[in-house]
Amino acid sequence: MPTSFDICAEVVAGSAAWLGRGLSCVCAQRRESDARPSFDLTPAQEECLQRLQYRIDVQYDSSNVEHQEALRALWNASFPEEELRGLISEQWKEMGWQGKDPSTDFRGGGFISLENLLYFARNFPKSFQDLLRKQEGDRALWEYPFAVAGVNITFMLIQMLDLEAVKPRNLVGATFLKFLAENESAFDLLYCITFKLMDNQWLAMHASYMDFNVCSLNFDNF
Repeated sequence: MPTSFDICAEVVAGSAAWLGRGLSCVCAQRRESDARPSFDLTPAQEECLQRLQYRIDVQYDSSNVEHQEALRALWNASFPEEELRGLISEQWKEMGWQGKDPSTDFRGGGFISLENLLYFARNFPKSFQDLLRKQEGDRALWEYPFAVAGVNITFMLIQMLDLEAVKPRNLVGATFLKFLAENESAFDLLYCITFKLMDNQWLAMHASYMDFNVCSLNFDNF
């Protein structure tokens, strides 16, 4: 019987599959030992980690033209049939932002959380649309807010992989750097897989909006 990780790796198939399988094995090993890994970063790993940390440190800036364009691009990828009336608009609530100004929701995840959503929309449009429009499974009347969930997933992955440290202090983070050195999109790919896994968990729980804070995904569920 396929595991949830196998299913999700198939949904975001191709280059994402190797990442999903690899981290799934690592997380199984982590349950057998709580010891902190002892390792040195290779020059390639250190360089890739520093570039990723630079992305993590960038806060969303509503006055930054690049950030504005990324937000517009996210809307166009999400609702190509509907013209956006403005960066501050009631329309954003359709996507699962808490209010009419999405910039207020980026505080927890920074600009990289917008980049993650945009990467998902552009590279795996079918899976993205399925999640955005809640097209799979037996859904509750009140569903989780899609966009806010996406920002939360970015924040959760950064913390779980210990990506703000000089070097990760856990096995999952240490192993992730090996994947990152092979593919600089590894964090974005892992984000896509994790979003799908979160949705699978949501459906398995028969959850509704009131369960949103409870339904947080961690690698122990893989």
